[in-house]
Amino acid sequence: MGKKSYNPIVMNIHIIISILYITLFVPLLLYVGFQRAATPEWVYNILYGLGLTLFVYSGYTTIVGLYAKSSSLWVSLLHLVLIAPLLLWVGYNSKKTERPFYELFLIAGFGALGYHIKNIVVNIDMIKPKE
Repeated sequence: MGKKSYNPIVMNIHIIISILYITLFVPLLLYVGFQRAATPEWVYNILYGLGLTLFVYSGYTTIVGLYAKSSSLWVSLLHLVLIAPLLLWVGYNSKKTERPFYELFLIAGFGALGYHIKNIVVNIDMIKPKE
């Protein structure tokens, strides 16, 4: 049998999630963080809806992760305890949001960008054929 051919188009779910974060959520977080109170009102509504959805989903994945003793439980907890409440708070308060919360958006945005770039690099390295 010969070598297996390497198909660069094949991606795992972690790469897809990272690409979605980098293209959708990171720009949203950074936009709101930089625009602060100049953010349009409809964006605050989106943030509130995302926060509510994320809170429910992260609550579910946290419970499932606890029972399964998942090694990625920390991701669900991070979203449940920090990210979802931040989205809800800023979405609810809209233009009355205080500056530190916008700074947290920037921290979360740049942190997510770095983490997901690292995740893509690691996962692409894992799907390369071993020589």
